[in-house]
Amino acid sequence: MKSPNTQFSGGGRRSSSGAVSMSSSSVGSRTSDRLPHSPSTSTYSSTTTTISQKSNSGRNPVIIAVKSVVEAFASCFTPPEPKSSSTNFGDSDSFKAPSVASDGGRKKRHSSSSSRGRSIYGSENNSTHTKEAGSIKFNMEDIYKATKNFSPSLKIGQGGFGIVYKGCLTDGTVVAIKRAKKNIHDKHSGAEFRSEVRTLEKIEHLNLVKFYGFLEHGEEKILVVEYVSNGTLREHLDSVDGNVLDFASRLDIGIDVGHAITYLHMYTDHPIIHRDIKSSNILLTENLRAKVADFGFARLAADTESGATHVSTQVKGTAGYLDPEYLSTYQLTEKSDVYSFGVLLVELVTGRRPIEPKKEIKERITARWAMKKFTSGDAILTLDPRLERSAANSLAMEKIYELALQCLAPHRQNRPTMRKCAEILWSIRKNYRELAG
Repeated sequence: MKSPNTQFSGGGRRSSSGAVSMSSSSVGSRTSDRLPHSPSTSTYSSTTTTISQKSNSGRNPVIIAVKSVVEAFASCFTPPEPKSSSTNFGDSDSFKAPSVASDGGRKKRHSSSSSRGRSIYGSENNSTHTKEAGSIKFNMEDIYKATKNFSPSLKIGQGGFGIVYKGCLTDGTVVAIKRAKKNIHDKHSGAEFRSEVRTLEKIEHLNLVKFYGFLEHGEEKILVVEYVSNGTLREHLDSVDGNVLDFASRLDIGIDVGHAITYLHMYTDHPIIHRDIKSSNILLTENLRAKVADFGFARLAADTESGATHVSTQVKGTAGYLDPEYLSTYQLTEKSDVYSFGVLLVELVTGRRPIEPKKEIKERITARWAMKKFTSGDAILTLDPRLERSAANSLAMEKIYELALQCLAPHRQNRPTMRKCAEILWSIRKNYRELAG
């Protein structure tokens, strides 16, 4: 019997290693997999974004040994002061109407801005908001009916932002309903809600959770998204249902996630950085298709047309997946998602969580341990012991690790784009299928 599904970050019962969202008003409300606040770490209180111009730093060669996230934590937790006027992502008017990928993210077509150009926050209570004409309509009464007044029996996940329920709307559509915590003093959760709404309003892709709408009614903040029935990738890697996710399925999932992130980076009107790519944010359908969820940390990328190369912003993400360069410089780019994707690739091969506190010290940071074994010629020792040691699996593992090593390069200029990652994975899968027969 499968365990209850986890629909959002923080993932309910099972969670990956701690996430970072350091704000004096928010740390206590983050999910169980978020890092606790301590005096030794900085307080990230800024919610603004500044665009920084191109730096003069030179290119550095790929360093084989991946830096320890733990080491970076000790020295890099003092955010810089903003140097220029800033733009609040949650209130930005520059988040334009979206493009929709109709063929897996390879083409782009622009939707009418007139259909989505309205303000999505200046609304009255008990109002209904939907993604576009023809979307599902609902009001607060419908939400109460769908969740049986937010019955605990329909709870499928819980995080610092709130609780997620499975519900059935009046037209029969089964959905996931995310109910924000009622905490008027927690400005951070409100910013996450606005960020997630703004992102979900602008995107549509086969490998992203579908957005049906949102609703604000008094203190209630509700997000309604696609219900994905088969749990999270992390649950499957943990074999929560007793079944082992085979290597071919893991490779397919990696490709699905690669497509989703490529779409966010390249095929929206303005590139979007997810900032929290991790296995507990990847939902699986019954046929093991992957859908990336939880856009509470998502940010617009830098406006490269104006010459900007990065966004300077507070550090958010999940420990073990965090880009060490972003962690130390507060400079966010699409390559931060690439780094997280590299960690995810290692997770798919090893089956381990990014941080394994019960392992001996040299194995606790999974990506660092796996890359060291790979570069010393002992990659096979890192393969999930539940997987077959076949020629096809071994060769694909080596190729995946070659890609992961590039994604995990300490400096962003040495990492590939997500589009390149997806292309490489396609090639790996083609060769894998030929060899596996």
